[in-house]
Amino acid sequence: MECNKVFVLSISLALFIGVVNCIDFTEKDLATDKSLWDLYERWGSQHMVSRAPDEKKKRFNVFKYNVNHINRVNQLGKPYKLKLNEFADMTNHEFKAGFDSKILHFRMLKGKRRQTPFTHAKTTDPPPSIDWRTNGAVNPIKNQGRCGSCWAFSTIVGVEGINKIKTNQLVSLSEQELVDCETDCEGCNGGLMENGYEFIKETGGVTTEQIYPYFARNGRCDISKRNSPVVKIDGFENVPANDESAMLRAVANQPVSIAIDAGGLNFQFYSQGVFNGACGTELNHGVAIVGYGTTQDGTNYWIVRNSWGTGWGEQGYVRMQRGVNVPEGLCGLAMDASYPIKASSVNL
Repeated sequence: MECNKVFVLSISLALFIGVVNCIDFTEKDLATDKSLWDLYERWGSQHMVSRAPDEKKKRFNVFKYNVNHINRVNQLGKPYKLKLNEFADMTNHEFKAGFDSKILHFRMLKGKRRQTPFTHAKTTDPPPSIDWRTNGAVNPIKNQGRCGSCWAFSTIVGVEGINKIKTNQLVSLSEQELVDCETDCEGCNGGLMENGYEFIKETGGVTTEQIYPYFARNGRCDISKRNSPVVKIDGFENVPANDESAMLRAVANQPVSIAIDAGGLNFQFYSQGVFNGACGTELNHGVAIVGYGTTQDGTNYWIVRNSWGTGWGEQGYVRMQRGVNVPEGLCGLAMDASYPIKASSVNL
């Protein structure tokens, strides 16, 4: 129980204090237990983490394992780097338990993906690169905290993006409304982006983050806030499964919600570069693709927006290798992708 309280506190602090710079270290910091302890103290101070003495000793053992793993991986010449972030004294099991949206579980409950049109199949000549952030269709990075609500964050990125594209207005919308009010999902215990899109269409829209703010836990649906919709959509379409070419055509037109397996240790500590690390297809995390491009050495990548705050990855984003030699894509990113549709040039 004490462990959970500390983890909730550390993540909750991140929700309010914004970006926390990572801690750099050298081989000298890893040389002895004393130098490692000093590094752990610096990390704790940087991230405002406080531990009871007995718990701190246990967490130090985890920290040592993680920092040595980060150091080993960073010496392997991979196209990506790892760093000590706010998750550095969590085991990988604890880390996964904190964000797991159980997308594969909810997909099995809902059944096979709905057969929908794929409007973007008409895009036959997509640009070589696109970044919806620079096109003004993506809000600043948010932080889901210790709540498996990534499905709601992924859904909202899609709605915010298409609304900006259609109306030229970028509005920050409410993830908490989906967490509290979408009953086919289970709030902080996980859900599906498909359910989120259906909910927004059927209830006549979604309200703003300002009206219905996020607080990283399940709550009772506030009807007075939900009855103030600001942005509506006309439904959603699925991207053909296991088809990164189709995904490219979709992302050329708008941000796209995707599900991935984000449970790997290297993903936990991802810092920068094009991620191509080992991962499976146990879809457990909802994110959104907001662009794509190619590095100077010719590596194709997706620009993926996460919801773990700006202290993780490249200011909250990860570039994931595009066009890998498995149809489901890296970490299963091409298996369950969807996007909202909106015809109107006004919010409602």
